[in-house]
Amino acid sequence: MSGPSPSDASSSRAESGLQSHGPAIKVEHIKKAYGDNVVLNDISFELERGRVYVIMGPSGCGKSTLLRAMIGAEEPDAGTVFIDGVDTWAADKKAREEARRKFGVLFQGSALLNALTVAENVALPITRHTDLLKSTVDLMVKLKLELVGMGDAADKYPYEISGGMKKRAGLARAIALDPAIVFFDEPNSGLDPVMVGVIDKLIRDLTIKLGITSVLITHDMASIFRIADEVLMLYGGRIVFRGTPDQLRTTTSPLVRQFVNGDPEGPINAPRQLAELSQALFGASRPVTGEYQAPGERDKP
Repeated sequence: MSGPSPSDASSSRAESGLQSHGPAIKVEHIKKAYGDNVVLNDISFELERGRVYVIMGPSGCGKSTLLRAMIGAEEPDAGTVFIDGVDTWAADKKAREEARRKFGVLFQGSALLNALTVAENVALPITRHTDLLKSTVDLMVKLKLELVGMGDAADKYPYEISGGMKKRAGLARAIALDPAIVFFDEPNSGLDPVMVGVIDKLIRDLTIKLGITSVLITHDMASIFRIADEVLMLYGGRIVFRGTPDQLRTTTSPLVRQFVNGDPEGPINAPRQLAELSQALFGASRPVTGEYQAPGERDKP
């Protein structure tokens, strides 16, 4: 029996690579509302190849909605998303499928199937989208697991490994078809600081080694400053900042600075929401200012 043909894997890689000479991703005038709540209001941007992009913003600002629109999981009310020049919402089914094969997704909870081993989970997108020989699939799975430092865990089940290992296994599956783009939905949620650093380094290394475009949805400021090439911030349904981490550090925007520094007071309306919640729960009559009060001072009239 002949061994796996290098041309099998390379043809899969060619099909998932970028073909056009434009941006890897182009979002054009995206709008999305749920009833009267406008979540995305005329969002437009382009993301170039081979860079790490972070989309950040307060909870409820539309980050996840934007991600779902980009990966084809939720259709926007208006606007278009181009993956390698293909309008993923207006194109025919075949063109949409070809465009969507160009990206992988690391979901927030890793989304591994507990009934399958780590290796079988990584093999899923390969067996679903190709007719490669099993020997070739096994080789591709082994290579991807080695890339993320999970070669020794191939035969383990998801319930037998740690949260950080699940993230790495999910990443191996996201890059199984050698995508040109990888989306990361809160890749560091639930991880300890050391494992956060491990995942960050892995994302940065894979972006450089594989030449992929990485798009992260996160509000982990340490990670943002550590690995991002460029940062976009959403607020009020719009992009209120775009720039490098250095520009993020030195921005004079009160809104952006409040978010970056985690200040309780500022343009972002967290204090108002906290005051409303406090009044609803405890009947608080004085406003919440975010200022520290010593225990004895809290009871003073």
